[in-house]
Amino acid sequence: MNNVISMIKAPVDFVKEIEDLVEKLDIEYIDAVVLYCQRKNIEIETAAAIIKNNESIKSKVRSEAEALHILPKTSKLPI
Repeated sequence: MNNVISMIKAPVDFVKEIEDLVEKLDIEYIDAVVLYCQRKNIEIETAAAIIKNNESIKSKVRSEAEALHILPKTSKLPI
């Protein structure tokens, strides 16, 4: 798995590429991750390992998953 992660360059680059896909193609973060993995021919689990360690993209993917009822909603404090 370390070989595959090194193919991605750095987690920061991964996040930037995902952000670019979301913006350019007007797609959800979950779809962008799947598309990225298909284009780079890497396993989804590899991308998940990177996402797990990056709070920025992790929170965006979690939000989408909650909105799509894939994950249970987490409690949020009122603003």
